[in-house]
Amino acid sequence: MSIFVNRDTRVVVQGITGKEGQFHTRQCIAYGTNVVAGVTPGKGGQKMDEVPVFNTVAEAVKQAGANCSLIFVPPPFAADAILESVDAGIDVVVAITEGIPVLDMMRVKTYIAGKSVRLIGPNCPGVISPGQCKVGIMPGVIHKPGGPIGVVSRSGTLTYEVVHQLTLQGIGQTTCIGIGGDPVNGTNFIDCLSAFEADPDTKGVVMVGEIGGTAEEEAASFIREKLSMPVVGFIAGLTAPPGRRMGHAGAIISGSSGTAQGKIAAMKEAGIHVCEDLGSLGKLCKKVFG
Repeated sequence: MSIFVNRDTRVVVQGITGKEGQFHTRQCIAYGTNVVAGVTPGKGGQKMDEVPVFNTVAEAVKQAGANCSLIFVPPPFAADAILESVDAGIDVVVAITEGIPVLDMMRVKTYIAGKSVRLIGPNCPGVISPGQCKVGIMPGVIHKPGGPIGVVSRSGTLTYEVVHQLTLQGIGQTTCIGIGGDPVNGTNFIDCLSAFEADPDTKGVVMVGEIGGTAEEEAASFIREKLSMPVVGFIAGLTAPPGRRMGHAGAIISGSSGTAQGKIAAMKEAGIHVCEDLGSLGKLCKKVFG
């Protein structure tokens, strides 16, 4: 099986007529994703290749049956694009856009609280269920269908590195999710871990964290108490100096909080198999997962 998206997912791309939207829509379609519509206000009635373009997400839902949104809208307008999808009844919203203002995302987070929508991102590579559906910008070719390992990561490029190493070891993936590295996002580690625990085909998880915040420590506590499968973990940013942001907006150490050492210690205490050398992660996964 998979989590969040599968071969039945019907995708609408917001910002489909832009350069990034066009490129990645074509990549998703080539992978086999069922892209049923695009949205660009003022361009309704046009087509991007064979994909019909609508003025609103509500039209895409009503006329094309879209249930998942992939967002390539520029940062100043991306929060409103997310809210438009929520209001249209979209089940899963994948926001790729980087640089959305934190205050905008706080408004989004407040608005969707208690609603059934699943927001992934922003500032993320998206989600892929190998062999079924790719909703995002990840390179599909490096993924191996058939499971049994789930991957969840705050870093896009490290997601690709982990997946590639798993595939080289002959280890398939059920679903791979980049949750994004912004301070305010939708889906977190625990959300993904809960979904993997409920998926009968997922038998193990690779979790990639980074410095900043407490998400990894909270996930470690959840893993210790509620996860029944083995977890391999990696923390990026081991050499980052305090007070300096490294890459992601959320990857900043403040005082004694958010250090790589603290996160690694919490993961080890939770029984997670921690990899401290990224180059050997695939071999460690082969040893742990069999």
